[in-house]
Amino acid sequence: MNSNSRLHIRQIAAWIVAGLFVLGFFIARIGAFTSPIVSAWFVGTQRLRRGFLWMLGFAVLFGLPHLWRGLPHGSAGAVLAYAGWSLLATVLGILPFTLHRVTSPRLPGFLSTFPLPVFAVLVAALQAALLPARIAAPYRESAILPLPQLSALFGAGVPVFFVYWLAATLVWAWNREFRTETIRVGVTTFTAVCVLAGLFEKLSPIASLPGQIPVLHSVFNWLCFAAAAGFALWAILSACKVESWQCRPETLAILQSPATGEPLQLVKDEHGQALKTSTSERFPVRHGMPDMRRPEDLTGANEKYNHLYEFIGGFYDDTQRVACALAGFDRGTYVMSYLGLLEVKPGDSVLETSVGTGLNFKYLPRGVSLTGIDLSPEMLINCQTNLRRWQLSADLFLGNAESLPFADSSFDVVFHVGGINFFNDRAKAIREMIRVARPGSRILIADETEEHVKAAFERGPITSSYYKGRKEAVTAPIDLVPAEMLETHLDILNVVGKNRFYALTFRKPFRVDAQMASAPASETVVAASSGR
Repeated sequence: MNSNSRLHIRQIAAWIVAGLFVLGFFIARIGAFTSPIVSAWFVGTQRLRRGFLWMLGFAVLFGLPHLWRGLPHGSAGAVLAYAGWSLLATVLGILPFTLHRVTSPRLPGFLSTFPLPVFAVLVAALQAALLPARIAAPYRESAILPLPQLSALFGAGVPVFFVYWLAATLVWAWNREFRTETIRVGVTTFTAVCVLAGLFEKLSPIASLPGQIPVLHSVFNWLCFAAAAGFALWAILSACKVESWQCRPETLAILQSPATGEPLQLVKDEHGQALKTSTSERFPVRHGMPDMRRPEDLTGANEKYNHLYEFIGGFYDDTQRVACALAGFDRGTYVMSYLGLLEVKPGDSVLETSVGTGLNFKYLPRGVSLTGIDLSPEMLINCQTNLRRWQLSADLFLGNAESLPFADSSFDVVFHVGGINFFNDRAKAIREMIRVARPGSRILIADETEEHVKAAFERGPITSSYYKGRKEAVTAPIDLVPAEMLETHLDILNVVGKNRFYALTFRKPFRVDAQMASAPASETVVAASSGR
């Protein structure tokens, strides 16, 4: 089977899966499975408080038809009581996902799938105990997995456990991109337990065990309660551990203040870790990365589009994956269409400005030293998560690509993908890339074209408000490349659609004088290609 056939099969499968999730909004039996999957995924992409509030809003919005049908016809007090109980039921329904979001990232491997089903069983027991029967009934009925034998023996929490464990397992596998070597043990374990449960349903009569059933009901719930307490304690203890920020010694040696250019030293003071200069400039370490930003960095277009990336950072990668699957093209081929233009050798030091979620690092050769900088904390936090999943390490910095905190001629490879179209000062960002690249390095700048911005971003439900009403069209910044640069070349890449993405490459000369990169050229020889 050739690659085109495989992509076509993946595309069909992607549309089938997407159709099932859409049907889940209208068919309760499908929604009982798809809703926990979507909820576990979405909450996992967001900061804790924001994820909870968004889930609460979605739950109220999609639950309004049911709430309206059940609204009592009577006194105002009865209506208020009904609304209050319904709100409590909604909050309880969200809690398993929120608690899973807190605990699962701190657990290793397949063990991270268990907090969601354990907390779901615990919350289901609370709903049954606390909520009035007519409020709790829909939540009891939502566990529709056909396991009557196990439910009769161990209680109603059993089908709840399996439905939510399925959701957690699928989200866990999705986050690891269904790579066989990573998920084989976990998926095999889940499948084996499901097979055993099915065999029990077929072969084990429960009528002979009437006296043990109430005891087993309690045992299962208490086991889940104990597991939930253990996961919560583990999360608390893990959160209390203060890990020191570290980077490679060679990276620390090239750090300098983005404002003054003075060398930086890593220190620990009464406020925690920080990078300081001899003149007491201080850049604190937050969320496991130094914050090199200054107030002026978050102004103008930088501030505007930083708000966008702060909102979409959590699900930025996933929307790309889904779009690629539905469109029927391979994301790796798309990424390599521009990364293949670089010259990366084992042992090279590599810098990506506006590194985002770190996707490009995954496709670079192993054995290189990775460094990334981005203006968005949300994107870098997700980059940290991705690097752990991919078993990669990189030195990450929160800062502005227009003022890089690195010494001259520090990196063998420097590149930028996505974002430069909407920088405050594109020319300065390009000069900074040239400054920190070693002589002879090929530099890459890639981003969307005006056609892609109009076709995708101006029509997107989230991005449209950021991209409409622009004063200038998006253009490749080839006119901003200094005339001294060599081999300047512009490619229009057609992997993701005709005229949708450009890749601009040029080489820093092997000998550079002090006036290099001080101003863009007025005349540059350009070779534009139709794509790859």
